[in-house]
Amino acid sequence: MDSRHEAERSWTIDAARRLWALYEPVHALTYFAPAALAGAGPLGGSFWARYVAQRAAPLGQAPTAVVVAAFGGFAPDRIADALAGVAPDTTPTEALETRLRGVDAAWRELPGLPDDAVVTEAADLAWAAAQACEDAGRVLGAANRALPRPPAPHLALWQATTTLREHRGDGHLAALAVQGIGPVTSHVLKVAARESPGRDLRLGRRIPDDAWTAEVDRLSTRGLVRAGPDGEPVLTDDGEALHAAVEDATDRAAGRPWEVLGAAPTDRLAALLEPIAAAARTVVPPLNPIGLPRR
Repeated sequence: MDSRHEAERSWTIDAARRLWALYEPVHALTYFAPAALAGAGPLGGSFWARYVAQRAAPLGQAPTAVVVAAFGGFAPDRIADALAGVAPDTTPTEALETRLRGVDAAWRELPGLPDDAVVTEAADLAWAAAQACEDAGRVLGAANRALPRPPAPHLALWQATTTLREHRGDGHLAALAVQGIGPVTSHVLKVAARESPGRDLRLGRRIPDDAWTAEVDRLSTRGLVRAGPDGEPVLTDDGEALHAAVEDATDRAAGRPWEVLGAAPTDRLAALLEPIAAAARTVVPPLNPIGLPRR
């Protein structure tokens, strides 16, 4: 690889990480914004029923096993129980419409948003990047990319960020698989990296306490984690190296949209997203299950 191509590739990888921290808060409105959560109420009786119904909706009437595989880090019975709790006769189309209405309501409550011209330009650039996502091996990314563009700019922006984050998430699952890291291991490493709170991950993903403890012990024996002062695991130097390898592979797999969009438009999109992401972050907890870093 010549030095010029290597520099371009390095920029693409850096852009993938930088842009993720800006578009992830926008996508996360559907999980944390009170208006979005309230608007999803008719889909089912529990948060998880509504979460699974909306996130899986782009897949259509997919079998439970397919949803489990696509989501990656959830216990199969968490997904099965959530799907069973979705309101009867709810269709994927209705779930898609519900999540857009929820995002629309959440958007209107955000403080400090830029004017419509900024949102429209950001939506156009983000949509172009999302359409450059690679579909092969990216089930949720491809399913979201196939959805039509919403007419409203802020909803088009949200859908584009959703495609980009699901595309990245699909690549992350592949990176974990290459390293032989299963769901429980991945969550232990995530907590040990201080990216997410352990209790929230264990409860949300429905990881039994004994399975969690056994995995912490196994990774400790391998020298990848050690006990932290708060009782949660902490990465060792070897654990840091493994975590960094997964994150690097994830960034590499997420680089195509930014390579296609180009450096100047990518930088422009980042600048446009800064105030939008700052507004969206007001509803995202500082320490959260999705691993979004603190400002």
